[in-house]
Amino acid sequence: MANKLNLENWVCPLPLKNYPTVVMGHGSGGKMMNDLIQHLFLPAYNNKSLNQMGDSAVLNLSGLGEGAGRLAFSTDSFVVSPLFFPGGNIGELAVHGTVNDLAMVGAKPLFLSVGYILEEGLPMETLGKITESLANACELAGVQMVTGDTKVVHKGQGDGIYINTSGIGLIPGNIDIGPTLAKVGDAVIVNGTMGDHGMAVLSVREGFEFESVIESDTAALNGLVDTILEVTKDVHCLRDATRGGMVAALNEIANSSNIGIEFDEDLVPVNPAVHSACEFLGLDPFYVANEGKMIVIVPEEQAGSVIEVMRQHPLGKNAVQIGRIVEDHPKMVLAKTGIGGMRIVDWPTGELLPRIC
Repeated sequence: MANKLNLENWVCPLPLKNYPTVVMGHGSGGKMMNDLIQHLFLPAYNNKSLNQMGDSAVLNLSGLGEGAGRLAFSTDSFVVSPLFFPGGNIGELAVHGTVNDLAMVGAKPLFLSVGYILEEGLPMETLGKITESLANACELAGVQMVTGDTKVVHKGQGDGIYINTSGIGLIPGNIDIGPTLAKVGDAVIVNGTMGDHGMAVLSVREGFEFESVIESDTAALNGLVDTILEVTKDVHCLRDATRGGMVAALNEIANSSNIGIEFDEDLVPVNPAVHSACEFLGLDPFYVANEGKMIVIVPEEQAGSVIEVMRQHPLGKNAVQIGRIVEDHPKMVLAKTGIGGMRIVDWPTGELLPRIC
């Protein structure tokens, strides 16, 4: 390798040297994962497309000839346990996760690949159900699964099945959406209740029985994004609130755009069953993962029309403005509490709920 990594000269080695081995927190979507990306992966692979740090890379093909435009390209891996949970399974989750990453840069998702890593002994009936679910999710999202790969590992060296999906989408010429584009005065909108997916997975995995069954919100958001873009092309940021929940997504935007974000805790919708479960377990629903929820950042004057059209879509019926972009405290997220004070809501620092996607 021409550019061999020198671990002694990492950009900021201390956060990683504190952990001589990989721990579950490095995949949490929080501060530890951000440290891993910022101080190891980005310096190693340093290039303009990767450094955008969006949900998908935006690839400009204009130099390839007439008619070429911009592609969105994304990849994700899914290791959720259990494989089946209330409201979904690993198959449809894999499709939704990659479709949503493409949609978060305003792309029209077109093609996916799938890579299966199967553990010896996985029941063929289970594989069949997951594959059928994955195919149905592709059809509903309007994408084609066009290539793939299958590997099998020895029994005990996997966890039934892991899935990797990659996706390609086209970005219209009049769309420019990304994590660096939030502006002071913008409105911060969410499309629904927070924490549903993480608590649905946890309830099954740990055998918790709550008063009401909590179902995952896993869904493809590209249709909702299309609905928003029909009203206005002036959308600055979109971010799906997956690992690390809403708070991780807001901190990513605040850091990338070098702005401050303030939101009102009482305005954030939370399913009562999720709220009760989080209270019982000592968790904050704002940090719990979602798989069908996103942050929408638009100019304040556009917020009303955007929320109105979002509420007409099944995946946006609970859309609401929760806050705004501010000039004060750049790269920080603050929440107004129920008693009127303000608190800093920083990156999640560890792995709250492992194996949720």
